[in-house]
Amino acid sequence: MNPTIYLEVVVQGVLTGLVYGLMALGLSVIFGVVRVVNFAHGEFTVAAMYAAFLLFTLFGVDPLIATVPIAIVFFGVGYGLQLALVNRFVGRAEHEQFILLVGLAIIIVNGTLLIFGADARPVRLSYGFDSFLVGPVIVDKVRLYAAAAALTVAAALFLFFRFKPTGTAIRACADNLVGAAVVGLNVRKLYALTFGLGLACVGAAGALMETIADAKPELGPVYTLIAFIIVIVGGLGSMTGALVGGVLIGISEALAGFVLAPSMKSMLSFALLILVLVLRPQGIMGRRT
Repeated sequence: MNPTIYLEVVVQGVLTGLVYGLMALGLSVIFGVVRVVNFAHGEFTVAAMYAAFLLFTLFGVDPLIATVPIAIVFFGVGYGLQLALVNRFVGRAEHEQFILLVGLAIIIVNGTLLIFGADARPVRLSYGFDSFLVGPVIVDKVRLYAAAAALTVAAALFLFFRFKPTGTAIRACADNLVGAAVVGLNVRKLYALTFGLGLACVGAAGALMETIADAKPELGPVYTLIAFIIVIVGGLGSMTGALVGGVLIGISEALAGFVLAPSMKSMLSFALLILVLVLRPQGIMGRRT
């Protein structure tokens, strides 16, 4: 077999993994600051996929362009959800947070199933089967565009946290909640901003994911599990780790699906997860506490 094929599979895995990484980045940001694990993460991703499908079907908006309005809407949803509901559970027992967000996930799954049915909802792009030839390697155009958009959103988030005063304040809340409250920071508002930013990443990732996979209600728990694997592999609370973990999981799924069988894609991902937990429990980019 031509070894170039394996290189193409790896490139495809990297590009898909960057979109995975953006999805997991939202989970990592929320946990790193609010200390709440969003068990409805994958379900929100699927909701964003359906939003991209609707914008394309009704108005002909390319999902790559729809990334911006969907991210803005999801930011508002996350902001309001944190203020109205999630904030009441911050600091409460983990099992109560689990029940709240799993209940929300069930509502989203059944809502999408009720509205759209169980059939897959694809987006037929005019360039859906186009590709670029980079040397001997064929690069899928859709995945390349989606990966570039994911990197752009991730870079914007990194710059926000690094250079904007509000981003610095959010990082202060993550590092020392009591100290942030003592110096007068509005922790409740900053938590809402963080949850909104986390869901904005999810909304953008879901819109980009619709170009790669068809929207289906049952994908929600699958994406939630993938996001958890990514943040654990990369390091809980690490933004860079989310992207690194996403790329690793994307490559492992692509190689397993090509070398073994498509039904065994998750096997290599879980093997990587176990290996990281054994050798570096805090994750590749995580810090020991």
